[in-house]
Amino acid sequence: MKIVLINGSPRGRSSNTQIMAESFLQGAQEAGANTLNVFLAEKEIRYCHGCFSCWLKTPGRCVIADDMKQILAEADGADVLVLASPLYFDTISGLLKVFMDRMIVKGDPHFSKTATGESRHWKKPGEKTPKLLMMSNCGFPERSHFQAISHWVQRVAQNMQTELLGEIYAAQGGLLSMELPQVKLYLQWVKNAGGEIASGQALSTETKQALEQSFLPDDIYIQNANQYFDSLLGNK
Repeated sequence: MKIVLINGSPRGRSSNTQIMAESFLQGAQEAGANTLNVFLAEKEIRYCHGCFSCWLKTPGRCVIADDMKQILAEADGADVLVLASPLYFDTISGLLKVFMDRMIVKGDPHFSKTATGESRHWKKPGEKTPKLLMMSNCGFPERSHFQAISHWVQRVAQNMQTELLGEIYAAQGGLLSMELPQVKLYLQWVKNAGGEIASGQALSTETKQALEQSFLPDDIYIQNANQYFDSLLGNK
C-alpha cells in the first residue's frame, strides 16, 4: 500500500494542515503503508499554460521544466492520493489548485460518455489511477464552510474515474496546534483514519462520526477567536 499526501498549505511544515497530515500518515505507517508527504510550499510548480502539448505534441510530458515532473515520478504507483489543504476563500489553496491543474499531463484528450450521460476524458491505457481522500481545516466554527471543497473533490473523483475514500474536515482549525484534550482526541481519530485507509481503504462509521465533532461550542469559540484577534490588533 502506497499513500501519497499532497500538502497544499503555504505554511508547509508549520501548518495546521500538517498537524492533521502527520497524524493520518502515522496511522497509515503503523498499519504497514509506505507513505510520502509532499509539501507544495517547498516546490516550484508553475501554473498550467493550457497549451495541451502534454496531450498533442509530447504525450505525457509537460513543456514546463519545474518540480512537477519529480513529484509525479515519486508518486507513481500510489494506491491512495490524499489532497490536503486549508480552506482559502471557500475552497482549496492556490498551491493545490495549480498542482491539480498540472495533473492534466496524466490524462487523455479523447471524450466518452459515462453511464450517467456526462462526458469526461478517457483514462490512458495501463495508467494506474490512485483512489482519493480529501483533508482540510478552516478557522470558522461550522462544517458547512467545506461544502465547496466537498463538491469539488467529488467531481475530481468522477473525472479521474476513481473512488473517493473519504473526506476529513476540521472546523475550528485554529485550535489544532493547541494542547487541548479534545484536540488530542480528534488527532487520535485522524490517526485511526490513516490506519483504516491503509488496511482496508475505508473509514468506519465510528471514525467518520468522531471526525465530525467540534472542539468547542460555537459561541465560546467565536468569543475566544475575536478576543485573540483584538489582542493582535491592539484593541482594548
